[in-house]
Amino acid sequence: MTDRRQFILTSLALALSSLYHPAAQAAVDLSPQQPGRIRAQKDAGALSALAGRYRFVNEGRFTVAISPHLPPTATYATDARTVVGSDADYAQLIADSFGLELDIVPIVWADWPLGLTSGKYDAVISNVGVTEQRKEKFDFTTYRQGLHGFYVRTKSPITKIAEPKDVAGLKLITSSGTIQEKIILEWDRQNVSKGLKPIELQYFDDDAASRVALLSGRADAILNPNAPLAYDAAATGAIRRVGTVNAGWPARADVAIASRKGSGLVDARTVATNSLIADGSYARSLARWGIQEEAVTRSESNPPGLPKF
Repeated sequence: MTDRRQFILTSLALALSSLYHPAAQAAVDLSPQQPGRIRAQKDAGALSALAGRYRFVNEGRFTVAISPHLPPTATYATDARTVVGSDADYAQLIADSFGLELDIVPIVWADWPLGLTSGKYDAVISNVGVTEQRKEKFDFTTYRQGLHGFYVRTKSPITKIAEPKDVAGLKLITSSGTIQEKIILEWDRQNVSKGLKPIELQYFDDDAASRVALLSGRADAILNPNAPLAYDAAATGAIRRVGTVNAGWPARADVAIASRKGSGLVDARTVATNSLIADGSYARSLARWGIQEEAVTRSESNPPGLPKF
């Protein structure tokens, strides 16, 4: 067997074991029926903010794009067709608040800006962070803290990553073109300017391959959105968290629903989200997936985001 083929098979096996590990199955419901999904009533305040200001892509339906990337935020159910996870649950709550049926459109994450701009869906709920550059084309409603996690293999000697000097000289995995990449590049710039060793960044086309690199020791750490990595750590015990950084570092920027700029949808979403926070359904929805630590205390429309570098 060639090394390349062995690598692919190992990567696939790791991905499947992480997704369908018994501990993960016990912790969350991956059935397509989702009987425990939290539901909401129509929100009069949200409907008032919406009235006459927006025309939905499909009448009577809230069409939302979600990338079924990794649990617990979004993945495929056991039928390999239905998108489930905390993002799908939140989309359902907003649809309920508007008195609409929910349609989820599975997408590749990198395709969301073009699909949203071209009017294929009303909104994107898929771990999108607020940035000043994105705000030029899109409106945002925050719904989760934008936490990114530093994770290492369980037996790694690394115990803490809290500031730039802690990653000097490390072989670090992150995702290209993302907020976390911008942050780590700035940390690296600061380190190099102080005479510290540069970071060796590694990029992979899929998460299974990146996890193989981390577990085999070819990489020292990974920096990506916290929720999927926390799920993997709890399910497999193979990795552990050694630090977090907010998406807006050195300030704060959170995860948000995105819609077309000036479409008239943003304020209604924010009103609905704050009602869901107030009545507790928002917190119960996050708790279903074990990410209540990422809850926001108040949703905002188009808050300050990660600045342009």
